[in-house]
Amino acid sequence: MQNPRANQTNKLLLYISLSISLGVLIGTQITGIDAEKTFFNKNFNKLKKIISYIDENYVDEVSEDKMVETVIEEMLAKLDPHSSYINAENSAYMNAQLQGNFDGIGIEFNIFHDTINVISPLSGGPSEKLGIKSGDKIIRVNEDIVAGVGMKNSDVVKRLRGPKGSSVAVYIQRHGRKELLKFSIERDVIPQYSVDAHYMVDDEIGYIKISRFSATTFKEFKVALEALNQMNMSKLILDLTGNPGGYMGRAISMVDEFLEENKMIVYTKGKQDRFNNTHRSTPRGTFKKGALIVLVDEGSASASEIVAGALQDHDRALIVGRRTFGKGLVQMPIDLGDGSQLRLTISRYYTPSGRCIQKPYENTPTEYREEYFERFANGEMFVKDSMQINDTLIYKTENGRTVHGGGGIVPDYFVPYDTSHNSAYLNALFTSNTLAEYALSYATTNEKYLKELGLQKFISDYQISTQQLREIQLQADKNGIIFNPSQFKLSKERMQLLIKAYIGRRIWKSEGFYPVYNNGDEIFMHAKTLFELADSLISY
Repeated sequence: MQNPRANQTNKLLLYISLSISLGVLIGTQITGIDAEKTFFNKNFNKLKKIISYIDENYVDEVSEDKMVETVIEEMLAKLDPHSSYINAENSAYMNAQLQGNFDGIGIEFNIFHDTINVISPLSGGPSEKLGIKSGDKIIRVNEDIVAGVGMKNSDVVKRLRGPKGSSVAVYIQRHGRKELLKFSIERDVIPQYSVDAHYMVDDEIGYIKISRFSATTFKEFKVALEALNQMNMSKLILDLTGNPGGYMGRAISMVDEFLEENKMIVYTKGKQDRFNNTHRSTPRGTFKKGALIVLVDEGSASASEIVAGALQDHDRALIVGRRTFGKGLVQMPIDLGDGSQLRLTISRYYTPSGRCIQKPYENTPTEYREEYFERFANGEMFVKDSMQINDTLIYKTENGRTVHGGGGIVPDYFVPYDTSHNSAYLNALFTSNTLAEYALSYATTNEKYLKELGLQKFISDYQISTQQLREIQLQADKNGIIFNPSQFKLSKERMQLLIKAYIGRRIWKSEGFYPVYNNGDEIFMHAKTLFELADSLISY
């Protein structure tokens, strides 16, 4: 428990940061509370004096805007790891991620050898409609040369994104054409999907991959669930690995599809009563009986943990994988009027059994962020018994099973991190973009053959040949990756699976990627064998 001095310090830091950001709003909130008003005015005036002295007298030129933003960021950093200030540029990008769409030209791209390569035009987007193809190289954007000048991904995004209805000229180099092709593209709304894939693993098991919880996630999920139900799905794998979260409401709606009526899903507690809420399941839902497995890992956070925690506490799903991130704080986005945004922690959320799964954050922000790497160092990623569990925070599920709070969702079935096929050579192929570059080139050259083969045949029969592995090795040589025979042998099977998955994604998007990639994913492969255990939870 914090002492009074610490609480007073945090209050001061919060008042200063909010006063800079919100101005009159904060003044209105504390009007009439004389002690706090005096406390606030005294310290705020001190801060204004310091900024004024720096502006008028400091030996070098300084930006007041940058100074203010720095103060805000430093103040918020003293509160908790998830209260944050987001400047106008980053706010627009992050909001687009959550809203499920953005304005742009509609391409997936990667940078190979300092040149922007079109991986795929997005379905229904303006680039696809104009005939831009996979494998095209972008040389100029308007009057700016963008090839061979050290472009970063963020630089490309700045040039290609823009408001709906605005235009941009893109000059393309295409295989087999000597001259550059000019495309005048009118930007449009480009939908972003958060349900990456859904398919039937076999005659009974369905699979849905959720990458984040955006504004459109629940609608996408319902479409996927209905499609699988139409294919007589009786068991479901819900993949939340690597899902960083997003909108709490979408997570609550998803849980509602699986629980019987009037079951607690999640509740929140904050300083103000308006932030105290309880959410329960309703009669709606189309998969309230079938066996359910939820996949999680160290990258599953926030809204993902709400889903996993609720289903675990009601013994409705078997949670498979590794301990989740451990974010149990809820942020409220506050628009600051200039495009920037404050995301302020206003409550904690609790799973139905009463667990707050927020991991400790009393140490430095750096230690909090690097806790992921600590899990590797202490062996937790490889050995279940090395898992860091707070044995004093013990709770019970609906059927009496023991679960823990205080640091993420601990899975019911632990799957160790698989490093058996890893090597420095394979890592170098990743970091140099060699695998992605080869997959794009091969798929572009052999597109007709692959489409004639068909998706199902590709998944079941297609194999990466010895000749293709030689071609990858040659491509790696060109990219400066020194061949290592022993490491190549160690990573060969993993390399073949990844290349096949990348080729599948180039031709059939996610439908061609996940059914291949999952066959090399340790969590997914274990989950397929655990439905008897998942069934036992239902009849516990």
